[in-house]
Amino acid sequence: MKEKLTVVKVGGKIVEGEASLQGLLADFVTLPDHKLLVHGGGKSATKLADRMGVETRMIDGRRITDEAMLDIVTMVYGGLVNKQIVAGLQAKGVNAVGLTGADWDTIRSVKRPVKEINYGFVGDVKKVNGKVLASLIRQDIVPVMAPLTHDGNGQLLNTNADTIAGELAKALSAYFDVTLIFCFEKKGILMNAAEEDSVIPVLTRPDFERYVVEGIIRGGMLPKLENAFSAIDAGVTQVIVTAAAALRSGGGTVILP
Repeated sequence: MKEKLTVVKVGGKIVEGEASLQGLLADFVTLPDHKLLVHGGGKSATKLADRMGVETRMIDGRRITDEAMLDIVTMVYGGLVNKQIVAGLQAKGVNAVGLTGADWDTIRSVKRPVKEINYGFVGDVKKVNGKVLASLIRQDIVPVMAPLTHDGNGQLLNTNADTIAGELAKALSAYFDVTLIFCFEKKGILMNAAEEDSVIPVLTRPDFERYVVEGIIRGGMLPKLENAFSAIDAGVTQVIVTAAAALRSGGGTVILP
């Protein structure tokens, strides 16, 4: 029987606020068995860009990453935000290590090809080194992954954190019984965005496809759920979308095949 591993992806809005970060870490450390944390940090990156006079450009919620912006997200994601989380976990007795995809060659990507939009130095994941991460995790070390990868030729790439979480969960399912949890500000996937308690408890792919057509699920939730279904199809045991505040208590939306 495989050991259990929980992969938690948490958005930048949660890790960038002192109170919400401390609440997240307090809940995260109580999760049983092995664990891994993937984080964002877009708000902090935008703030630093403003201070440095670098324009922030977003298309459909995705950041355009030119050379100047790549420097900023590397500093913020791989430095400030990542190390604040690691230090917070160490303070709670958790032996954490902060990593980007370049460290130990854990995640390789290719630069996204230019089609209708040139996203710049943005990476699409091609390979995850699950073996090296599994060796760390089995030593009771908790990886804290920043949303940065590399192409194997010396180029860092800004990479969607939801995608990284999904790809890590898939790769690690060869070694562990993996549960993937996407944490954000809402209680789960909502039937009505204006009603906080209208959580869809269980979501299957046919439901998802119907809700997309009906306009119930849209925007930034689309790539998150595509990653969720891709993870389930690849052998991840369970995917949950929930509020960060409910990490310990449970609830949210459970994704099923």
